[in-house]
Amino acid sequence: MKDVSALKPPPFARIGDSISLVSTPALVLDLDAFDANTQRMAELARRHGVALRPHAKAHKSTAIALRQLELGAVGVCCQKMSEAYPFVAKGVLSIHISNEFVGADKVAMAVELANYVRLSVCVDHPAQVDALGRAATQAGVVITVLPEVDIGQGRCGVKGNDALAALVDRIALYAGLRFGGLQAYHGGIQHLSTWEQRKEAAANAAHATAQYVQFLAARGIQCEVITGGGTGTAEFDVSSGVYTEIQPGSYVFMDGDYGSKDWLGGWKPAHSLYIASTVMSTAKPGLAVCDVGLKGVAVDSGLPVLRPGDHGGHLQYKAANDEHGILQIAAGDTQDYLGSRVYLIPGHCDPTANLYQQYVGYRRDVVECIWEIDARGLSQ
Repeated sequence: MKDVSALKPPPFARIGDSISLVSTPALVLDLDAFDANTQRMAELARRHGVALRPHAKAHKSTAIALRQLELGAVGVCCQKMSEAYPFVAKGVLSIHISNEFVGADKVAMAVELANYVRLSVCVDHPAQVDALGRAATQAGVVITVLPEVDIGQGRCGVKGNDALAALVDRIALYAGLRFGGLQAYHGGIQHLSTWEQRKEAAANAAHATAQYVQFLAARGIQCEVITGGGTGTAEFDVSSGVYTEIQPGSYVFMDGDYGSKDWLGGWKPAHSLYIASTVMSTAKPGLAVCDVGLKGVAVDSGLPVLRPGDHGGHLQYKAANDEHGILQIAAGDTQDYLGSRVYLIPGHCDPTANLYQQYVGYRRDVVECIWEIDARGLSQ
């Protein structure tokens, strides 16, 4: 019997090949659009004197993070402790964990990471401060702590001056902790439909944040960092006069949900991320079935849509099964689409990226790079 222990699939993409030769499903990245998006956000932050700390949970790729740092980002945000490890290993030296965590395992990871990078974390409960403070002090490391304030999201974060003051005072009890400022993020307003709605909501969020900053200032406590904002409100956050740092993520890709919103003034990022798919069955009249289903695209923010202009707009993604995507063919179209290439815009880029191992970057339809999604699945 032949030895099959080393058997593995062939490479699904090769640098220098046409993008049409990439095996599907594959997550492909239009590098011209990607470069434009990353450069514009970096310039927006630079022009307003605000630090840019992109959210790495959107792409989960150290290659993309390093590109962002080259353009002036001060570091990255990670949402989970384990997610930070690949970025640290590749030389990202400033990490903000923009989420709360509990448990001895998570605290141990924070202490370990603090030996290698400038680490900041979020808290919204005194017990979180105590656990981290004891461990950091005992280990001889210093971790920057940003209490999270609820500025309207209604999810995490303390509400009210007394609760914030209690956290700030608790942080001061530990030699291994330092108060660094505030985490003030409102994710719900990022996806409001109209530009005016987002502008008004961002102003309200900034006002709520400013009240907490003023309360602490009256107690003689300055906030070195006030971080928040996202892709949908970045253009407002940078000019608010409140935030010292913004943390957008999806702007590098621009998914279907963000793309469906109203944008004014030419600020809308370009779609750069697509799922390359192939029609694998046309056995049923009026339908084409492609090879991207629920295991290849997140549908929490809606079904994917085809890249504008492809196939004359005659195909519409109507349903997702595990391994099948059901495409409706326009009435009167008699073309047999078997074997046709379809490029899909995912409704939500973050969880879609987490389903793949690599990005295939292309320019002018030629594969230029293959980037690992090396933080995929790291959710602890």
